[in-house]
Amino acid sequence: MRNRLFFPILLCFFLSNSNLKENQIHAQGNPDPVYNNDSAANNELRLILPDVIYAVPGIETNVYFENVVQMINRANYVFDIYCTVGHTQNERWTITPKDHEVGEYPFELVILNQKNQVVGRQKSKLRITPYEAGVGKHISFLMMGDSLTHASTYPAHVLKLSKNTKGLEMKLIGSHDPSEKGILHEGYGGWTAVRFVTHFTETARTGNYRKRGSPFLYRDQPDEKPKLDFARYCKEYNDSKPPDFVTIFLGPNDVYRCTDQTIDQTVDTVIKHLDILIKMIHSHSAETNIGLMLPVPASASQDAFGTSSGRRQTRWQYKRNQHQLVERMLSHYRASKLVSIVPTHLNIDTVHNYPMKEMLSNSQTEVKIFRQYNAVHPASTGYRQIGDSVFCWMKARLAETEKKK
Repeated sequence: MRNRLFFPILLCFFLSNSNLKENQIHAQGNPDPVYNNDSAANNELRLILPDVIYAVPGIETNVYFENVVQMINRANYVFDIYCTVGHTQNERWTITPKDHEVGEYPFELVILNQKNQVVGRQKSKLRITPYEAGVGKHISFLMMGDSLTHASTYPAHVLKLSKNTKGLEMKLIGSHDPSEKGILHEGYGGWTAVRFVTHFTETARTGNYRKRGSPFLYRDQPDEKPKLDFARYCKEYNDSKPPDFVTIFLGPNDVYRCTDQTIDQTVDTVIKHLDILIKMIHSHSAETNIGLMLPVPASASQDAFGTSSGRRQTRWQYKRNQHQLVERMLSHYRASKLVSIVPTHLNIDTVHNYPMKEMLSNSQTEVKIFRQYNAVHPASTGYRQIGDSVFCWMKARLAETEKKK
């Protein structure tokens, strides 16, 4: 009789204890994945995840796998994401957060080869910030860059998203308005970090943009050496106030024609002059949020590099150049207290969001196909993905500022 009672009680205790352990696992997140030869992970594909991936409810955030590795054929590998929110698809991990998902989540990307061996893994954090962050604030924003900023599409998108946050007032500042729609910034086609620091003309900030010098260089006398003067710039373009936010989006023009033999020295030069620009801003205002936007990858097809927008380079070599620049920027600025990383490179669809046009596949057929025709300039859809990244970063910085008060 005692044995008949003892075994059901023991079984109930075992099942209850198992359920408790299962609930604890779900509460803490899924257990870490384990793969064959896991200890052999050596990041041979040179993963470039940032420390933080930013997101905001209602706005899609992506990690396109092609954009974070240096490889020729992504189809030869399996990409496994460890995160308790979001969805892993064929070419990306993606999330459009809900309000109840606001918070911070561990994020890990693991890459497997055909033997199920880990050939790369890297951890990050997904930070989902409330859309309402910054309500009641009046902020000014300066965006610096090259032709991708000159196009004015992503600055306009950031401004539009900000207007959707009731009670947040954003003012774009700058001397350049190529769209003639009040989308002010300092973005100039073909410009580099070196040019922003060193190129002086008497027609800076006015007239034909092709003849302009750096908007931050000034001199009062003809025999004086031009000097960077961010305080004076702010006096002229922001009522003597430092901007609340500055983003710097440079690099493609610096590295476009590099080879494996020249890329290291070129990247050294880029970093050196980015440091000068960051110091220029920070020395005037330590409170300004400076975001370093990581250069986005080029279009997905070699087709785009065979047009007038992309001759004298192959897609694979440019991808190597861009990847190494991002790699070095992450390494150099990851621990910086002066600047934070805007992971623009993660979020852009290089297959569908670069310009394409329909054409005959060859001269002896009536079959038409779509080919990409611009190597490094996205379509408007791609520019808006860049703007999404900037907006999510800005919201996170606004939330952090509110916590400190």
